[in-house]
Amino acid sequence: MPSCPPTLGDFSVLPISIPPLPSFPRAVVHYVYVRRNAPKIPTANDSRSLFLTNVPVDSTERHLRGLFAALVGTGRFEGVTFEDERKNTNSPAALQPAEVARLLAQNKKRKREEEDSERAKEDVAAQLPKTWTRPLRGSGSTAVVLLADEKSAEQVLKAIAKLHKSKKYPTWGENVGDQVPRLGSTWLKAHNRLSYPDKDVLQSALDAFSVVFARREREAIETAKRLRSQPDEDGFVTVTRGGRNAPARSSEAEEARKKMLERAEKKKEELTDFYRFQHRERKKEEQAELLQRFEEDRQKLASMRQQRGKFVPEA
Repeated sequence: MPSCPPTLGDFSVLPISIPPLPSFPRAVVHYVYVRRNAPKIPTANDSRSLFLTNVPVDSTERHLRGLFAALVGTGRFEGVTFEDERKNTNSPAALQPAEVARLLAQNKKRKREEEDSERAKEDVAAQLPKTWTRPLRGSGSTAVVLLADEKSAEQVLKAIAKLHKSKKYPTWGENVGDQVPRLGSTWLKAHNRLSYPDKDVLQSALDAFSVVFARREREAIETAKRLRSQPDEDGFVTVTRGGRNAPARSSEAEEARKKMLERAEKKKEELTDFYRFQHRERKKEEQAELLQRFEEDRQKLASMRQQRGKFVPEA
């Protein structure tokens, strides 16, 4: 197998040795591409985060923890967020800037914190039970690894560069053991068993989902009502038909906007006759236009009479 270059663009190439399996008794080298994490929306943890792409399909947090421990030792790996997983708001690697600011603020009211905690519990209770003991990643998936500090991220990139010289690649899944569920027939049998959960568990999740759905529906109605009361960029407030609790359709809102513009234009035109000389000039123009139309009608009538006088019926 030809050797891979140590870097590809902004990415450092991390070769991983995958040991042979009974289904495929050959050792394989898998390449993971690593770079500094640079999302479109910067976060406070970008300096100590690494972006990984082309992670193995059987990747778990335990696997990546063992991989980074083989590179820079233990105690450096803090967490990981996979592309195809829902971000856990309780994990430091998945905190958004607004959430970080909320947690760091010391003057937050306890009542609001209790409400947020209660809502988080309701959201968890509304989820259906899992049917897989261990997820699989898509081909070429990505992940964001959070390390202890910025120095640890630098050491990981330096350790990756040294691997291409020593050719001693870390082994995938080493020291993981039974800490993660095994794949294969055991994995499929567990999925077949978990696909038929208890009816009471399903009913409890359904009831919790109904509560969460009703709460979010009320919040959406209140948000729409508040937004309709605020003026837009042109200073207009949308006029809606019916009750204020029901959200207006976009066509109705656009029609109300056009009517308001027409009224504003009509009011502007009315100000053109504010002075007496403007009124006299407009009257003169209307009178001249009326005389012109009268003259045109008179000439048209005379031509019709002339044509009627020349008409000779057939014998």
